[in-house]
Amino acid sequence: MNNQLLKKKLQETIKNIQTINDGSPVTNLKLDKTLETEIEQLTKELENLNPHPLPLLYTPNLLEGTWQLQYSTAREIRSLDSLPLGLKVGKVYQVINVGNKEFFNLAQVQHPLKLISGHVKVTASFEPAINTSGLADKRINVYFDQRYLAIEKIVGIATPKLNPFKVIKANNPRGRVATLDITYIDETFRIGRGGDQSLFILNKTDFLE
Repeated sequence: MNNQLLKKKLQETIKNIQTINDGSPVTNLKLDKTLETEIEQLTKELENLNPHPLPLLYTPNLLEGTWQLQYSTAREIRSLDSLPLGLKVGKVYQVINVGNKEFFNLAQVQHPLKLISGHVKVTASFEPAINTSGLADKRINVYFDQRYLAIEKIVGIATPKLNPFKVIKANNPRGRVATLDITYIDETFRIGRGGDQSLFILNKTDFLE
């Protein structure tokens, strides 16, 4: 099976899991083990067909732009399933500026009754990690900066004074540098694995909604 057919099968598998059409990412938190294994297997097969195995060396501009998270096994994404005050996570984005070596992650949140809506945003910088040959390949070192908590609307009324209402220093791992391996990338699809082997699957999108 070629990479385009595999990519389509993986995307359809994830899409079929989503029970609510709100764009929120799927996590492995409540997945049947068989289905989780299927996603992991499809992902590994697609990673083996990566058209750009050294993206940071030859095609770094493929990273540029806005990406929407579709699936993840990362602890920080799974924790969004248990937000306070009945809030539910919506779409989760990563916006990358390759030239400035910066990105931010943004998770939309909303009360099911639309009483409150807002977002959580984390800013960060990154740099290519240098391998044993002295070259950049597929790994980036990540340095998290600030975390912004924002309420955009209360009962439909905009709340600019609460956007953001809290800014705190973002957490970085103790005793190590956070890393992300870009294990598959093309013009519209990306797979990454964190230093703890957490999985991130994202689609390219034109803008933040």
